Amino acid sequence: MTSSSTLSPVSRSSPPLSPLGEQVRRFDRDRFITTLMAPPARREALFALYAFNIEVARIAELVREPLLGRIRLQWWRDSLASVSAGGRPPSPIMAALADAMAACGLDLSRLDRILDTHEADFAPEPPADLRALTDYAAGTSGVLARLAFDLLGGGRAGEAAESLGTGWGLTGLLRAVPFHASLGRLYLPAGMLASAGVDAARVLAGQGDPGLAGVARRIAAEARAHLAPARRHRRDIPRDALAAMLTGPLADGYLNALARQGYNLFAPGWGRLSPRPLRLLWHRFTGGY
Repeated sequence: MTSSSTLSPVSRSSPPLSPLGEQVRRFDRDRFITTLMAPPARREALFALYAFNIEVARIAELVREPLLGRIRLQWWRDSLASVSAGGRPPSPIMAALADAMAACGLDLSRLDRILDTHEADFAPEPPADLRALTDYAAGTSGVLARLAFDLLGGGRAGEAAESLGTGWGLTGLLRAVPFHASLGRLYLPAGMLASAGVDAARVLAGQGDPGLAGVARRIAAEARAHLAPARRHRRDIPRDALAAMLTGPLADGYLNALARQGYNLFAPGWGRLSPRPLRLLWHRFTGGY
């Protein structure tokens, strides 16, 4: 991988964003920022991939009835299978994703894994333990990062990209605790909460709990452990694939902000960090490489 100084963000003369680009900018600001650092010829494919992820992830926000949520997930499965077999795309997102699949050889089984993992959004109970939570992050954000990495021609460091995406997913789940609580949902592992003596009802009420900081600290440590392979494999990452890895330094920034708040998940502001320039973030994340 060459120096991060070679990154080429969108310039003022760049064309206006497509509808998919606008959707990613609105609903996934962090990944949107990283996409602007990708090669121009691949940005729209990334927008399609991330827009697909947004639509799937938001099902549980928009649908409270589990059966209806699972029906929507199945619609996406059927749509992917149809497009893969040469059928007509049923939506603009699927049309753009079909183009990305054809041009970049995206692995359909990985897209299906994202859908399968989101079945857990409609489970009556939160993840049982830290491993179950990590598996959820791996099957959603981790797989998405691997797809983005492959789309950008990342090559042999794909497992590092997937691990980094898992760390980003765990970080995102910590950031989303107040939002999920407002929806009556909880992704913090039930076993960890019980061991720490945390009253889940208080968390859902947005009131926090004295033992919650310890739970957050352990999940943050797990996130950092999954971010580490990107540092070890940084020299194996081609320049053009770097945009798929930039959520790593962003995750570091959020986790550092949470640590400064004493791992208080309900502290205001830590989950809305204003990202510094990505060149600087990557430089610090990789220890100066």
